[in-house]
Amino acid sequence: MAEIRPFRGVYYNKEIVGDISGVICPPYDIISPQMDEELHNRNAYNFIRIEYNRLQTDDSDANNRYTRSAANFRQWLEQKVLLTDEMPAIYVHDQFFHLDGDEYKRRSLIVRVRLEDWDKNIVRPHEKTFKGPKKDRISLLWALNSNTSSVMSMYEDKDLAISSFLKRMDTGKTLIATEELDGERHNVWTITEPQAVKEFCDYFTDKPLYIADGHHRYESALTYKKERSSCDNNADPDAAYNFVMMTLLDMDDPNLIIFPTHRLLSGLEPGIIGNLEAGLKQYFDIEELSLESPDLWQQVDRITADGTNIKLTVVGLKTGMVSILALKDINAAVAMMPAERSDVYKKMDVSIVDHVILEKILGMQSDDEKRIAYTHNRAEAVKRVLAGECQLAIITNMVKGQTIKDIADVKDRMPRKSTYFYPKLPSGLIVNHLV
Repeated sequence: MAEIRPFRGVYYNKEIVGDISGVICPPYDIISPQMDEELHNRNAYNFIRIEYNRLQTDDSDANNRYTRSAANFRQWLEQKVLLTDEMPAIYVHDQFFHLDGDEYKRRSLIVRVRLEDWDKNIVRPHEKTFKGPKKDRISLLWALNSNTSSVMSMYEDKDLAISSFLKRMDTGKTLIATEELDGERHNVWTITEPQAVKEFCDYFTDKPLYIADGHHRYESALTYKKERSSCDNNADPDAAYNFVMMTLLDMDDPNLIIFPTHRLLSGLEPGIIGNLEAGLKQYFDIEELSLESPDLWQQVDRITADGTNIKLTVVGLKTGMVSILALKDINAAVAMMPAERSDVYKKMDVSIVDHVILEKILGMQSDDEKRIAYTHNRAEAVKRVLAGECQLAIITNMVKGQTIKDIADVKDRMPRKSTYFYPKLPSGLIVNHLV
């Protein structure tokens, strides 16, 4: 199914920039204004100057964030700040990170993947996309003719063939080894031997790929491919613009961390809050636990993970208490959802939150961004309620890679703001120059 290829990656020259951790940056869509300032000050060659160049008040068609990114890219290639690999390679990326005091290693593979329309069901999405981010990425593609950040995708390896292959190959040439910065470090090594590369690519001939993070990047690359081919009278099916850089992860990797996205509600009228408990009791059994309990979150995790029915956690319903909601009747909840939605969608706890609590009980739109904020951190959600920054926090549960696969397999999409893959892939570690 999926067509995988090696490529000649572009990467930083350590002899010029120093430790690579100081020049890579997060993907564009999570760079805050504060982070933007920190990254610009961190190193004169930080990749933010390519990935997400700053807007200026005098921007024009001839001089704008995209033309400035392109100028930096060309200059850094000419000055050997950025090097192009001598041979096409499969790049094996080991990303080390910390969570709750423990260190994890997530292994992934950076490759080129042939771009396919969604209807071919070879590359499978699980969430909707929006016009704004796609327009930005398409403009950057035209300016640089490069994928600056990778599409994160998952694959199945039930027979452990790919895992076994990587263990055999774990003697490859180390290309990048960073020091730790911001709690992360990275090692990248390459597989270049032609027979080994062919063996690896062949593993995917009968496998679909599931986009985990980077739907906008993929759709932008797909649009770029179509625009480029329409300008090319002798379009070559193997031209580089027919491919996109992807980072592939085993969906059963225990170090593949997918955070849920909790809902923080504010701006609700006092009467609505006052009637909320009665409304919830129509559809949920409610168990209360004290916020002062020393093992509170161990209790919450044990109760919500028992698997008997869908359970959600709410902070702010009662002062000083955490409320655990256990859904009484899944069929009653399903009846409130669009009929065309899949069974997988209808049984997700985020769907229950959006359609039953937000829309049915509170009378809100589930995409009301004036009254709904989001966080992936449970402790932060609780803190913001206690500080009065929001009225309610609805804590959702971890999403598994299998759930993403299941919803993508039936060609459905998850509710917005359902998943957050942690940690994000860095931008600038490997660049796919489409030449």
